[in-house]
Amino acid sequence: MNLINTEFTLLIVDDEKQNRLLLTELFGTTYKIIQAKNGVQALEKARQHRPDLILLDVLMPEMDGMGVLRELKRDDATRLIPVIFITALDSATDEENGLNLGAVDYISKPFHPPIVRVRVRNQLQLVHQRRLLEQLASLDGLTGIPNRRQFDATLLKEWHRCQRNQQPLSLIVADVDFFKKYNDALGHAAGDRVLQEVAATLRQAARRPGDLVARYGGEEFVLLLPETDATSAQALAEGLQQLLHSKALPHPDSSLGPWLTMSMGGNTIVPSTTALDPEFFALADAALYRAKHQGRNQVRWAN
Repeated sequence: MNLINTEFTLLIVDDEKQNRLLLTELFGTTYKIIQAKNGVQALEKARQHRPDLILLDVLMPEMDGMGVLRELKRDDATRLIPVIFITALDSATDEENGLNLGAVDYISKPFHPPIVRVRVRNQLQLVHQRRLLEQLASLDGLTGIPNRRQFDATLLKEWHRCQRNQQPLSLIVADVDFFKKYNDALGHAAGDRVLQEVAATLRQAARRPGDLVARYGGEEFVLLLPETDATSAQALAEGLQQLLHSKALPHPDSSLGPWLTMSMGGNTIVPSTTALDPEFFALADAALYRAKHQGRNQVRWAN
């Protein structure tokens, strides 16, 4: 796999300027490079930039590389970033200690540039493969949009962010009307295709980078809208219904008319606690139930 000209970022940590320049010259035309000259700066830059790989010297004043690695592993934001030690300590015991702390590789100085280049490339290949697997695990296999697992993780993250910033968080729960009748009339293959159409329509409506559209299960979808008040979220839901109507997807056995429709329920809150309130989703789901009970093909919002 060719990793040249990708967006990978390397953090190079060494108290010796010449060593930092040497490694920057070695990798600067291939990857984005960030430098740190001591342990404290390394931790700050790791948390700020979230590099894909850290090349870390062990022998540094004040906080050595072992101490930096311990701190990286204690922080959820940085504990998964792979670290390669590059150091003059070349005993088997030193190498064992570094690997036991969680370093992924250990390179002794003076190093041979082609060997360092290959070892860095190998670790970035593993990073790339892990991200592909994580991406596949977070997507719905049928529609290609995020699945319930990804929704749950994003909801928790956005809840915390909106709580810190005291911003509104809105949620829409949407359900395809009479989907069982659709499957009974046209078959499950047609049902799969129409769910793909619905997912594409939802993504078309929720276009901001922070918005999340996910398949919650079956014919039920969710839209998570950070920093969106109730008025704006309801307007988006109503616009989404109009967009779906404009697609004129045939439904041969709907009592509402010839086209596929959706019912939607929503809720908006400014989170006041760090713990996710289960009522946030429950109230949106209850609003969806009211929309279906009161005739379907409509939007209802939690009071």
